Amino acid sequence: MRLKDKVAIVTGGHSGIGRGCVETLIGEGAIVYAADRTPSPFGTDDPRLTSVALDVSRADEWASLAAMVAAAHGGLDLLVNNAGIGFFEGIHDTSLEAWNQVIAVDQTGVMLGMQACLPLLRERRGNIVNIASIFGIIAIPGMAAYHAAKGAVTAMTRNAAISYADWGVRVNAIHPGLIDTPSLRSRGPEAVQGTLDATPLGVMGSPRDVAMAVLYLGSDEARFVTGASLVVDGGYTVQ
Repeated sequence: MRLKDKVAIVTGGHSGIGRGCVETLIGEGAIVYAADRTPSPFGTDDPRLTSVALDVSRADEWASLAAMVAAAHGGLDLLVNNAGIGFFEGIHDTSLEAWNQVIAVDQTGVMLGMQACLPLLRERRGNIVNIASIFGIIAIPGMAAYHAAKGAVTAMTRNAAISYADWGVRVNAIHPGLIDTPSLRSRGPEAVQGTLDATPLGVMGSPRDVAMAVLYLGSDEARFVTGASLVVDGGYTVQ
């Protein structure tokens, strides 16, 4: 097992990419805290899994989670900042309320997570994987706040990587492409077909595809990797 007895936090861990990460990390022996605002889909019979309520935009809730992990384990090996939201509006028609909501979760939430957990990660020479997006490195029309937030996550990842290298803490970003998640399926069959048509490999990416990238970066196999941006998109960004 590649993460035997390693302690991990995964935000947005109850659905989509986050759930895929939780299940993959547990399968590799990790002790996982799945943090989310939504009800847990997991059973209560696995002692290696703890579901916790967390609004990533609230510093006090992050402090409580960090204190819980510190009390139970004395440190943290892996933080996966995955929680995210997005709206389709462009700059010309987005509201300030919607803009601030996306920035609070997708950008500030990542900062708060790193801030709360860095002392615990330092104890274990652990690492951070920030789930950014291909739309943090390329652009499509609309989704202005989402682009801005994910671009910021890309920059924050590099800044944190160089800032905390001397703590022994690695920080990397993953940029998923168009992934088969409940949120995509909820948009109907046209959205699904559009995703297939837009992906050069001609297949849908799955949450597990992203989770396997998280597993690599979060394991000792990536001990010499920090400040990296790993694109998992079926070729979308090289068209």
